[in-house]
Amino acid sequence: MPADADDDVVPSNAPATDPSAGSDAAVTPERKKPDRFWRELPILLLFSLAIAILIKTFLIQAFYIPSISMEPTLEKGDRILVCRICLHLGGIERGDIIVFSNPHPGPGVERGPVDAVLHWLGQGLGVAQPENKDYVKRVIGLPGDVVELNDGQLFVNGEQVDEPYLNSEVDTRPYGPVTVPDGMLFVLGDNRAHSGDSRFPPPTGLGYVPEDTVIGKAFVIVYPPSRWGWL
Repeated sequence: MPADADDDVVPSNAPATDPSAGSDAAVTPERKKPDRFWRELPILLLFSLAIAILIKTFLIQAFYIPSISMEPTLEKGDRILVCRICLHLGGIERGDIIVFSNPHPGPGVERGPVDAVLHWLGQGLGVAQPENKDYVKRVIGLPGDVVELNDGQLFVNGEQVDEPYLNSEVDTRPYGPVTVPDGMLFVLGDNRAHSGDSRFPPPTGLGYVPEDTVIGKAFVIVYPPSRWGWL
């Protein structure tokens, strides 16, 4: 809160002055010793590391798009930001572009306590790869929804869905109708002809995606600059 115009504000590290001194008494600020900076540097680095990990774990995380399955919305090589906290604020809705961990993960890597902590820190900083792949797709069906594809047209709960985001290469393969199980999501790529998604069981596709595997909602393309834009 800014001080009022009549308040006297003295920095907390300024030396005390003699009340008996005249109004012209000089106040000399304390000089930081050079070794003080080096003593404080590790603390500042640890604090910055903790903030970076907290942001990535709970707020926002960056991801790289390695395939063409979401073209033209997301192109191979795009970098996107994903909002983690949005899952707790508004939930998942049809049409959301989500990033989620592999619904069918392989066996975990055996790690000792120290190695596990170092790997976790590396993932927090983005310098270590997760043990299982992450995927990006568009949410088409929520739990209880009936999803059907017929001659390139999408129907959810019997109503045709307009999809202006689709790739121009129309995929006419029929699918369904199926009912999305409880706790699951039905996801598709925008490039339907080249997307292994909920239409196909593993290993060719993903099948249904458990809601608890969702990492967050993609909300902006940040790189390359020519592709910047909200999702």
